[in-house]
Amino acid sequence: MKPVWIVLHGAIGAEDQLLPLKKHLEVDCDVHVITFSGHGKKAHEMVDFSIELFAQDVISYLQALSLTQVNIFGYSMGGYVAMYLASRRPELVGRIITLGTKFEWNEAISAREVRMLDPEKIEAKIPAFSAVLAQRHSKDHWKTVLHKTQLLLANLGEDNPLKFDDFSKIQHEVSILWAENDSMVSREEGELVARALMNGKFAVLSHSEHPIEKVDLAQITFHIN
Repeated sequence: MKPVWIVLHGAIGAEDQLLPLKKHLEVDCDVHVITFSGHGKKAHEMVDFSIELFAQDVISYLQALSLTQVNIFGYSMGGYVAMYLASRRPELVGRIITLGTKFEWNEAISAREVRMLDPEKIEAKIPAFSAVLAQRHSKDHWKTVLHKTQLLLANLGEDNPLKFDDFSKIQHEVSILWAENDSMVSREEGELVARALMNGKFAVLSHSEHPIEKVDLAQITFHIN
């Protein structure tokens, strides 16, 4: 029987970003890609974004398919959701692999990240990226997705639902992957969390950047297999 892997996208992402990785993995694994509430084809949903909501998305998906002890690959925010889920519902989770996940949050960091997600500035200065987002979340809802994500990030800075002390209580095997040219997430915060975990390890992906589209997928597959 193939191992089951749940694949989770990052902030302002959706399932389409992770289909290339799914193709890489499904030769040896049973791969499920989840799109969080209010993202992608669900962008029309009237929900407030939160780590707790996205964790519940995973729980509901697993319950619908009667799955337990699944392995989770979480990209960026998806890795944060995976770690939160492991800390709250450990019986549902097997191995965890995160990539490009930001673990350090405070008001200053949140404010910086919020500024980077201003939809009007993105539309004016990076029209190609705004077009990608409009295709991913629809032209009617992509700005709303960004605004809701801004609120989520602001809340992380004020009242982070996953405290640093929580990491030391997670017993699962966790691999923290970091792209060597990641300009959004520091190597130090990944190494710090890896040391705090009971069964954590840290690894660097060479010739890769933060965007999942600029990551060597073969290296991810190596760590999963």
